[in-house]
Amino acid sequence: MEDATVLSRLRRFLLGTSALLLAGALVELWLVGHDETATQLIPFALCGLGLIAAVAALARPGRAALLALRACMALVALGSLYGVYEHVVENVAFQREIVPGSTTAELVSAALAGANPLLAPGILALAAALAAASTYYHPALGKGRGQTAG
Repeated sequence: MEDATVLSRLRRFLLGTSALLLAGALVELWLVGHDETATQLIPFALCGLGLIAAVAALARPGRAALLALRACMALVALGSLYGVYEHVVENVAFQREIVPGSTTAELVSAALAGANPLLAPGILALAAALAAASTYYHPALGKGRGQTAG
């Protein structure tokens, strides 16, 4: 099998996996009722945006679609970091509310293992990384354009 065929299949696999992760995250967000505040709606928008970009890149992997995919996935990754931050803040606030005199160790423990899971928003970063990896030295981006030396 030729290298180009293997790379093309690998790129499709990475993009497809990213799309499945984003679609799964959308379903999970909906099932757990992650829609009580405006801030909780952000991951819905990010998953939808990322999913649209991934499907567009799968359907027509041209330069414009791949650059748009990279931009969207950068936004998704930033949103993921914001989600982790929000979950930590909410876990600490809840700990302070139920145990006002919490020690630093108790607050750290609550931040990491509280009701709001830290890895849940991290799945968006994983999906973004997989999608971005699928564009690495993609032939549609052209030699020397939109690529880093590697």
